[in-house]
Amino acid sequence: MRRHELTEREWKLIQPHTLGQAGTAGGTGRNNRHFVNAVVYRVRTGCAWRDLPERFGLWNTVARRFRRWALAGVWESLFQAVQEPDYAWVLVDSTTVKAHKAAAGQKSTAAAESLGRSRGGFSTKVHAVVDALGNCLLLKLTPGEQADCTVLPELLAALPEKPGAVVADKAYDTNAVLAAVAGQHAQAVIPPKANRIDQRAYDENLYADRNKVERFFGRLKEARGFATRYEKTATCFLASAHLLAALDWLR
Repeated sequence: MRRHELTEREWKLIQPHTLGQAGTAGGTGRNNRHFVNAVVYRVRTGCAWRDLPERFGLWNTVARRFRRWALAGVWESLFQAVQEPDYAWVLVDSTTVKAHKAAAGQKSTAAAESLGRSRGGFSTKVHAVVDALGNCLLLKLTPGEQADCTVLPELLAALPEKPGAVVADKAYDTNAVLAAVAGQHAQAVIPPKANRIDQRAYDENLYADRNKVERFFGRLKEARGFATRYEKTATCFLASAHLLAALDWLR
């Protein structure tokens, strides 16, 4: 097995969720494992599509097939299929990913492609919800300048099960967020901002567990194709993140 390729165990778990399998409706895919290995190689190394090693075949064929799978929601479905979550509590945070100049020039608006300008420059913000064990449950993209607190209610509403507690840093300390957490009948483990009149108590021991979401982002950013955004469209960049998060579940 070459570096940046799927192990036998990973492929056995991923293979049932791929498109183009023999005996299913539609065209039969040519060597799905070879194709997924090409995508994994590209995302982990951050190389341009046209710089894929020749062993993966025509780079343009791989790139177009990756985009078709992204538009069909295959990468997200794969990510959801490998999950075995623990909802005792969830941890929420975001990370800013700097966008390469290659990500510019998209056909739609920058906001629609989750591109914006923050202190870090041209960037995308990746919001994540991870479970009590530090495994990712949800991912969402916004422009780099969007505040974290505006996204949390939507993320909580998208969870298939209600968590016992929601752990987040003080950037999420807003009335709207606290109301959303209360609506889930969950405990809010969010430190109050210094300017709050009511300095409510929170579980400091549980709050210390928030490092798990930061470690999750750290693992994803080991892949150069995630640490820097090269994809022009939000659909393709999110697809790359879903693939990495699925592999993180299988680690």
